[in-house]
Amino acid sequence: MQVFPVLKRLTLGAIVMSLVAGILPASTALAQSGDKIVVAHRGASGYLPEHSLPAKAMAYAMGADYIEQDVVMTRDDQLIVIHDITLDRTTDVAERFPGRAREDGLHYAVDFTLDEILSLHVTEGFTVENGQKRQLYPERFPMETSIFRVHTLAQEIELVQGLNRSTGRDVGIYPEIKSPAFHLAEGKDLGRAVIKVLKEYGYTQKSDKVFVQTFEFDELKRLHDEILPEAGIDLNLVQLVDGGDENAWMQTEDGIAEIARYADGLGPEKSMIVDRRSPPGAPIISPLVGYAHANGLQVHPYTFRLDPGQLPGYADSFEQMLEIFYFQADVDGVFTDFPDRAVNFLRGR
Repeated sequence: MQVFPVLKRLTLGAIVMSLVAGILPASTALAQSGDKIVVAHRGASGYLPEHSLPAKAMAYAMGADYIEQDVVMTRDDQLIVIHDITLDRTTDVAERFPGRAREDGLHYAVDFTLDEILSLHVTEGFTVENGQKRQLYPERFPMETSIFRVHTLAQEIELVQGLNRSTGRDVGIYPEIKSPAFHLAEGKDLGRAVIKVLKEYGYTQKSDKVFVQTFEFDELKRLHDEILPEAGIDLNLVQLVDGGDENAWMQTEDGIAEIARYADGLGPEKSMIVDRRSPPGAPIISPLVGYAHANGLQVHPYTFRLDPGQLPGYADSFEQMLEIFYFQADVDGVFTDFPDRAVNFLRGR
């Protein structure tokens, strides 16, 4: 396979900017206390726009063990890294392509070609109120910029693998197959396409540094029973859980045992592990992690943020929250927008 054929599309300035912003000494080891890991949620998304390549390079430099990729498909069957199946929350698609929204007023990635999407400007997430954009997290990187772009899954893999080669580290990837049922209804087999790319880039066995995650249990089973065997590879699979009523069965002992037939890990919303109504200093911890570990599943809850209003009342600091989850609830890793804080916490531990 040709080495790094698509990085030519990247701007050197974008990568250099992020590495300078977040660089740690070359000898710095990955952040671990025992086998605990840090997953950079959409990159170093607390500091730079989510899923931008600079945010991924910064997360790498901060010492994250894994970097997350949310993957969706374009009209011409290309795989891009963006959190939503729509483009409206983090790009200027409404201004650049007027009249291309669906009846719900949203612009779906699957309706645009890769070249069209690559022409968009990416910013921090926003909403539109009375015709004006309002940044969702005002404390984060300012929106008034045009330097960030969407990129492909292949580009991001090449960035991570290239940095692994140049630093001697072994940082993993953590792709999510976004809304696979939606894609199938649009005639796009996203799950099969993602696995094909992972195989092309050398991810073929469970010992490789990759977790493949999805919220849809039917897709998890399809990956396990059909797609991976057809590809002749075997990768770590993770069932994501959002705590909705329809997923209540996933929080039971029997439900976890059923998930373990297909998955290697569980990715619950963090309040499913520690009740957000817990009183200060007295976290109420559910049996979920115990059920998962009894069935051989790793547990990587999401999402640990530092923004105003995001720290739960039972913890008096971000680090105390990490202490509760890592060492009282005994999770195996966490997804965080601020990977440096979790990395430093584990190193100190």
